[in-house]
Amino acid sequence: MSRLDRRQFLAGAVPAALLATPWGRLLAQPAPAQAPPLQPVADANTGLPLIRLPEGFRYVSLSWTGDPMRSGEPTPDRPDGMAVVRSRGEQLTLVRNHERVGDSGAFGDPALAWDPAATGGTTNLVFDTARETLVGAWPSLGGTLINCAGGPTPWGSWLSCEECVLDAGENHRAARGGLARTTQSHGFVFEVGADGQSRAEPITDMGRFVHEAVAIEPASGTAYLTEDARPAGLYRFLPHQPGRLAAGGRLQQCAVPGQPDLRQADTMGQRWDVRWVDIDHPARGKDASGGSKGVQQQGLARGGTRFTRLEGCWHAGQGHIVFTATDGGPAGLGQVWLLDTVSQTLELLFVSPRRDVLDNPDNVTANPHGGYLLCEDGRRSGQRLQWLHADGRLTTLAANNVQLDSGPNGLRGDFRGSEWAGACFSPDGQWLFANIQTPGVTLAITGPWEELA
Repeated sequence: MSRLDRRQFLAGAVPAALLATPWGRLLAQPAPAQAPPLQPVADANTGLPLIRLPEGFRYVSLSWTGDPMRSGEPTPDRPDGMAVVRSRGEQLTLVRNHERVGDSGAFGDPALAWDPAATGGTTNLVFDTARETLVGAWPSLGGTLINCAGGPTPWGSWLSCEECVLDAGENHRAARGGLARTTQSHGFVFEVGADGQSRAEPITDMGRFVHEAVAIEPASGTAYLTEDARPAGLYRFLPHQPGRLAAGGRLQQCAVPGQPDLRQADTMGQRWDVRWVDIDHPARGKDASGGSKGVQQQGLARGGTRFTRLEGCWHAGQGHIVFTATDGGPAGLGQVWLLDTVSQTLELLFVSPRRDVLDNPDNVTANPHGGYLLCEDGRRSGQRLQWLHADGRLTTLAANNVQLDSGPNGLRGDFRGSEWAGACFSPDGQWLFANIQTPGVTLAITGPWEELA
């Protein structure tokens, strides 16, 4: 074992010969998530115990589903991916996705909507860290569909990704189990600014597929994109003009030589070299059977590697891109991957063996206090925000405790099984923002982070 580095050993990467022994199999299993004592904590806004937190932490809820925005419209439901895109003194501007389908039409200014029949998009929030309150909220992108995740840009905007591939005139799921008909094609990435409402213009060269998240490596301007599908591809976009994605570029899929399929990979700490294969027709969303894998199949035909349900993706500094495979690994409970864009190597950081350890990681962000923060989207009640440390440990930062008898705007129900989404930190690392998708609320959390490191 002397040849193993400490981080790999603690994370469970042991030699193949040792894995064959009972002791080796035991070593290979991650320890259950650390459980610092969590207790229900009252929301500073509503007084309700919406989440459980470690001692010393507190939070305030912002912008519930149904709350009136500046436009007078109610806040859309199903908040998902999110990031801080601007910091001006004590005021932070966040852009927040809404993973919506439906037949009620676009929110915001209909003249700026991509598809007036589509109900997804983004809203912007301004939070004052000194007063610990929401300053304002407004629609910032309308007429899109199933805006699941996305990612911030180094130049202060947000990329919102559609998790679907639909042709103009095609029906899609709508509210109350019905169908709605599109007037535009869907499956694109859209850029959203910190102010006003974006004039929704798809960045077609970034591909038309079942998008999830995107992370930009600042030094090169290259964008890395995930696909929430079974199987799934990992992509990169090489812009013609860094910082101007709409000017076009080249889309490629990740290929790991000798590894056509990494869906069941489970050796934590293992690394592979990667290369990239071109996608000749990035806007060809539909495949020959009418499915949504037109882009993916172009890459696989050239040797691209299969992953599964690639969701969260974030630039973690030093040329590193962290991303999650929500149902990857032998137990189908999640993998966490790290791509080194400098050495062009891929490393498997973590694999969940059991639901009590990590329950299907979805959105991910770099934790300024070290490691990565994972949003669970699994099946256990009390979904968690999990801190994956650099040495392979997991610490639970928060657990969903939302149970409403008479909540804001008449919201009712037991929502403890609802997913966390959109986790992101303030630039100073003192505030963590995250969404609970249903019933739909954004939380701003703060506390003694150094005590959990």
